[in-house]
Amino acid sequence: MADQYTWGLILGAVVGLVALYNLGLLAVYSFVMKNKSDEDADSLRNKSSPAAVNGEWGSNTVGETDVIIVGAGVAGAALAHTLGKDGRRVHVIERDLTEPDRIVGELLQPGGYLKLIELGLADCLEKIDAQRVVGYAIFKDGRDTQLSYPLEKFHSDVAGRSFHNGRFIQRMREKAATLSNVRLEQGTVTSLLEEKGTIKGVQYKTKDGQELTAYAPLTIVCDGCFSNLRRSLCNPKVEVPSCFVGLILENCQLPYANNGHVILANPSPILFYQISSTEVRCLVDVPGQKVPSISNGEMANYLKTAVAPQVPPQIYDSFVAAVDKGNIRTMPNRSMPADPQPTPGALLMGDAFNMRHPLTGGGMTVALSDIVLLRDLLRPLRNLNNAPALSKYLESFYTLRKPVSSTINTLAGALYRVFCASPDEAKREMRDACFDYLSLGGSCSSGPISLLSGLNPRPLSLVVHFFAVAVYAVGRLLLPYPSPYRIWIGARIISGASGIIFPIIKAEGVRQMFFPVTVPAYYRAPPVKC
Repeated sequence: MADQYTWGLILGAVVGLVALYNLGLLAVYSFVMKNKSDEDADSLRNKSSPAAVNGEWGSNTVGETDVIIVGAGVAGAALAHTLGKDGRRVHVIERDLTEPDRIVGELLQPGGYLKLIELGLADCLEKIDAQRVVGYAIFKDGRDTQLSYPLEKFHSDVAGRSFHNGRFIQRMREKAATLSNVRLEQGTVTSLLEEKGTIKGVQYKTKDGQELTAYAPLTIVCDGCFSNLRRSLCNPKVEVPSCFVGLILENCQLPYANNGHVILANPSPILFYQISSTEVRCLVDVPGQKVPSISNGEMANYLKTAVAPQVPPQIYDSFVAAVDKGNIRTMPNRSMPADPQPTPGALLMGDAFNMRHPLTGGGMTVALSDIVLLRDLLRPLRNLNNAPALSKYLESFYTLRKPVSSTINTLAGALYRVFCASPDEAKREMRDACFDYLSLGGSCSSGPISLLSGLNPRPLSLVVHFFAVAVYAVGRLLLPYPSPYRIWIGARIISGASGIIFPIIKAEGVRQMFFPVTVPAYYRAPPVKC
């Protein structure tokens, strides 16, 4: 067995290097072809824009608002406080300011918690009964393995957190509202106001039905996964690979305290994690866009007969009791690569801009990381009134965000595909190998879990571990005595692994993901520095 592990890891490293070499060739080709159409002025060491030379950024026009934020969810509320704390005059328009009640957005990875600290919002996790999360437990066919976050180098307070999504959002809204230059208003934004290709503000309807307009040099759309404004600011390619069925288990003791639990069930994973001192969230993944009906009892029957037998025995009774109690809810799991269409005067953030399968709980980490980056990009600017120059400068945002966002997005999509059950023997071998690879310990577990946690946003590391799993699966098949059939299955494993990860990487952008320094926008300097 030890020899199998050793050969599997060696083969994994070799295939990983080959994959990276091929990716490098593809990125170089993309770079050459892209530069044929890039502006000559956009050299790798881009200088200040003409707007700065002409002094157009030097004077501040009179206005009531610097930034309009559409939506006050996790991204919108955190962004409002962040920009308000930096002295910007912020107008937030949110459809419903009552406490949200959602079944997702309840797990913040350690990488996201570090960003929350950086934004000065860590206290928003206080007084909401948030639970500390230190790792994951994975269950498969009666076996289990525990994976701890690599937190040794951090302060003892650093860990993941799980909580009621609505309580967390309300705390951030309340904190943003304490700033005198931040205005929160309940209303529904119906359209963006555009003039000669530049977004000037928004048109919205107040909660009492008034039709109003609001103007600002910069409008940031954070209206979530169901955004009705994103089409004018990006090229959305939304996929719905599955739906989550949500339950709350009360007074349930999970097998591993302070850990998220992932059951590699048939047909797809089941998640359990604590969201308060007395409640455990259960999310059952159902592939496809259609789920059994809740109203006629089909869903309850499905959960009891198909799902309940696959949950750990320790929580079986609590699971069945939660099904009997009712309050079963569903949520489509959406995936959408970031495909921006830079528009002067506007920007997309959060789930309106970029989504990934919520299996790994990485959405809030990506959003908070984006906010930190945007804050740092905007800080040198005295005002935001030159929309074309600002838009050109903020093109760097789309490249600078890639290490974090592409790592988390790619991992979420790839893990979901691997964790789903399949009648195909090659896919079953890949799934079994993934569980066993993570169970090996050492870098085989700490490496993937550091990627998942947002603590190691390195796309190259992700690709190496992914192909290490694939070739580890092949090594187990071929050793000690390969046969033609096993060689055929091994080839299909490598082919299947490539078919999983390469389309995701392509959607994320090979060049931006692995070679961001070759993108001219990476070097954009602010139009003026204070």
